[in-house]
Amino acid sequence: MELKVTHLDGVKFAVQARSHTIISDQPQDNGGHDAGMTPPELLLASLGSCAAFYAVQYLKTRKLAENGVEVTVSAEKLKQPGRLGNFRIHVVCPVELTEEQSEALIRSVHHCTIHNTLLSAPKIEIDLAIAAPAAD
Repeated sequence: MELKVTHLDGVKFAVQARSHTIISDQPQDNGGHDAGMTPPELLLASLGSCAAFYAVQYLKTRKLAENGVEVTVSAEKLKQPGRLGNFRIHVVCPVELTEEQSEALIRSVHHCTIHNTLLSAPKIEIDLAIAAPAAD
C-alpha cells in the first residue's frame, strides 16, 4: 500500500492513492485556504470510515440493515509531544439491536484496521532524498 503527497502551494498538498486525489490544507487562520481537511482531520476520517465499514459489514452479513450507519470520531489535541489522543468513536445504528447484537457490533468495529494500527504503535521509518536539479 502506498500513496504520494505533492506540495501544491502554501500549506496545501495533493494526496494521491491509486486513481484518487484529495486535497489537504490548513484553515485560513493557520496560513491556508481551507481547501481540504487538515492532516489530523484526515486521520480521524480514516478511523471513522474504517469503523463505519466494519459496522456496516456486521449489519449487512446479518441482514439487519444495508444503509444508514453514521459514525462520529473525535479526539483531543495533546502536547509534549504534540499529538491526538483520547479518541472517541460514536456509532449510530439505523435499526434496533438486541444487547447481544449491540455488543457484537462494537466487537466488529474493534476489528477496524486503523483502530488496531493506532493501538499498536507502528514502526515509522523516515528517509530523505534530494531531488535532482532541473535541467536547463
